[in-house]
Amino acid sequence: MDTAALQAKATDIRKDILTMITEAGSGHPGGSLSCTDILTALYFGGVMDYDANDPAKVGRDRFILAKGHAAPALYATLAHAGFFPIDELRTLRKLGTRLQGHPDCHACPGVEVCTGSLGQGLSVACGIALGFQADAARDGGDPKRVFVLTGDGELQEGENWEAAMFAAHQHIDNLVAILDSNNLQIDGHVSDVNGIEPVADKFAAFGWEVIAADGHDVADMHRALNEAVAVTGKPAIIIASTVKGKGVSFMEDQASWHGVAPTHEEAAQAIAEI
Repeated sequence: MDTAALQAKATDIRKDILTMITEAGSGHPGGSLSCTDILTALYFGGVMDYDANDPAKVGRDRFILAKGHAAPALYATLAHAGFFPIDELRTLRKLGTRLQGHPDCHACPGVEVCTGSLGQGLSVACGIALGFQADAARDGGDPKRVFVLTGDGELQEGENWEAAMFAAHQHIDNLVAILDSNNLQIDGHVSDVNGIEPVADKFAAFGWEVIAADGHDVADMHRALNEAVAVTGKPAIIIASTVKGKGVSFMEDQASWHGVAPTHEEAAQAIAEI
């Protein structure tokens, strides 16, 4: 897709996020809206190798949503990519649905790893990417890539930094991490609760390639993703500057919208703004 098409796709995904969370009466709108443009650039920008008609295709790239509470953003993206019907989004969090509150790889096509407990996604991504390197060394060719989306509040979890150290030491250059840097978590601003800055300097000190991007500019995200996959000899992280609740005036940069569903009236206003 070109930039205009990517922007239009991101708008449709935002509307679906709000609709599905409203229908469910629960969910996480803030962090889902902040990573929408990131996922749009990744899934529709020609960066990642996947096949919606064959979700278990051998030789596909992998995506891990480490911040699993942003599942509505992933589900809407997967639906628009063709993994399942868009109408199914309205079943979010309902009894018997494949679209559980946090991603379940045993239930939903396109979900590679069960996530929800924060801090684990980057470690899992390291293991998968290292396995792909071993496969390539045995069979020839280039290893498949692993993309993992984490949040800045999630980086307060120590396991992430063990994974960061491990990935650089092992030269896992088929690993691309993306940081949804919106400076908000459930208790308030990350910088107030338990600041992680200077996060770029920290990853660079661990031996990662660090790439900055505007997380709400699909063209800039596409540029950053292409730069990241071209890195050799070390892992790469894209630090994407974002706004929690992006696109909805009364949700933007408000911790209160971390995990609260809008009313039907609020959803109508939000969708009109988007």
